[in-house]
Amino acid sequence: MPDGRAPGRADEDRVARIVARVRAIPEGFVRTYGDIDPRAPRLVGRVLATTTEDLPWHRVVRADGSAAKGRRQLDLLRGEGVPVRGGRVDLAAARLPG
Repeated sequence: MPDGRAPGRADEDRVARIVARVRAIPEGFVRTYGDIDPRAPRLVGRVLATTTEDLPWHRVVRADGSAAKGRRQLDLLRGEGVPVRGGRVDLAAARLPG
C-alpha cells in the first residue's frame, strides 16, 4: 500500500469487489474506472495491471471514453460491437447502466 501499511482484510475485500465488477461486464458494454469503484478509480487500474485473474480488462475505459491501452483495447472493443468514434468509446451507447 502507498502508506506503507501491510494489506489488510478490507483491502482484500475491495480488490475482490473490483475483480467481481470487472468480470460482470458483459460483451458489448464498458464501464469506467470510476464506475467500478467511485472512491478509488486508480486502484481499479492497479488491480487490472497486476492481477493474475483472467478478466475482460479491455471493457474498462477512462471517464472520457478513451482507452488506457490505446489501439489494442479499442480493437478488442470494436470486435465486440462497442461503438467507437474519434478514438473514444461512445459511452452513451456502450456504458453498462447501474
